[in-house]
Amino acid sequence: MAKYVKIYNERNNALVGDKIKVADSFWTRFKGLMMAPDLAEGEGLIITPCNSIHMMFMRYAIDALFIDKTNKIVAIYENLKPWIGLTKLYSNVVSVIELPANIVKKLDLKIDDSLRLEYIQ
Repeated sequence: MAKYVKIYNERNNALVGDKIKVADSFWTRFKGLMMAPDLAEGEGLIITPCNSIHMMFMRYAIDALFIDKTNKIVAIYENLKPWIGLTKLYSNVVSVIELPANIVKKLDLKIDDSLRLEYIQ
């Protein structure tokens, strides 16, 4: 059974996503969004633990938020392209949140913003 989380930006209380799937097992982390259908607004994937991503076998671009153990945004990648997108490895990151492309701009997400995660039962 899939687990989901709602994510809010603490700076402005904006809803980042209300149907963010949790990838926390070997298989769900390995699979990620590869070959998955396009994300709708409000959808996404949080991969934990994770400190780097690639875009191999992806069919669409995404935005990615890299967060530390306090849920603070450490790095932001916008519009990562399918097949060619690649991020660096971050030693201080514990999770990556993958979101629809262009959502970072739309929601005015910034490095150092703190996120609030509410797990959905």
